[in-house]
Amino acid sequence: MTTSPGPLATSVLHEGAGTPILLLHGFPLDHRMWAAAAGALPEGVRAIGVDLPGQGHSDLGGMAPRLEDVADAVYRTMREQGEGNAVVVGLSMGGYVALALAERHPGFVVGLGLVDTKSTADLEAARANRLRIAAAVTAEQTLDPVLSMPGTLLGSTSTQQRRHLYPQLESWIRSQSPSGVAWAQRAMAARPDRTDVLRSFDGPVAVVVGAEDQVTPLVEAEHMVHAARDGALTVVPATGHMSPVEDPATVAAALALLHRRVSERTSRPRWPWQTRPASSV
Repeated sequence: MTTSPGPLATSVLHEGAGTPILLLHGFPLDHRMWAAAAGALPEGVRAIGVDLPGQGHSDLGGMAPRLEDVADAVYRTMREQGEGNAVVVGLSMGGYVALALAERHPGFVVGLGLVDTKSTADLEAARANRLRIAAAVTAEQTLDPVLSMPGTLLGSTSTQQRRHLYPQLESWIRSQSPSGVAWAQRAMAARPDRTDVLRSFDGPVAVVVGAEDQVTPLVEAEHMVHAARDGALTVVPATGHMSPVEDPATVAAALALLHRRVSERTSRPRWPWQTRPASSV
């Protein structure tokens, strides 16, 4: 039997009103990776960062390693805080959770931001590597197997020209718990392909990818844009898998546009015969 954690830890990263942008972080990090991008959002756009279970300041409880349960925990936390809906944005692992949220709680998600992530499941080799890392972290109770990740997460330009980002990412990783890191790896390894969620999602979708992202490269981003009913692609120059950390302003501009697209849709008059907002095409 598994038990769910209590409310997840949240932080207001940008003050504002109305429908918030809900920011879900990547692995093995927490909400702090979104701080710079959230700070670059336009005045009045509210942004909330969440620490996913076992990461940052959020407890893991007795949860089984399932991203579906993570999505449910995020939803419960937001509803308990009085949020009726949100523009849900996730990077990497956060993107996997965002898609699970759209699948399980479609009325809550009014816009999707998928940043340096993918809708497909892991190939067998990647799945096996996740489980290997999880086993090593659990057996040794150390973060050593993931401490070298900044070199993979950052693009080549950042490695050469934004050298301060490597120790910043390493510091964030060091602050995580081995149990949370192992749990997240097992949860990601078990996730299914959720491309069909994009095909059925009725709201705007912003897909953002670093031009130098080698973890979830451009081909994965293009796959998601083509699947989405109303998708827009932003390729962020000279960045890798951590585009919101490497170029916060460009990512913030893409998220601000997504938020505006959602606002424009919800402000349109709906006639009785319309089942969804009229297309602008």
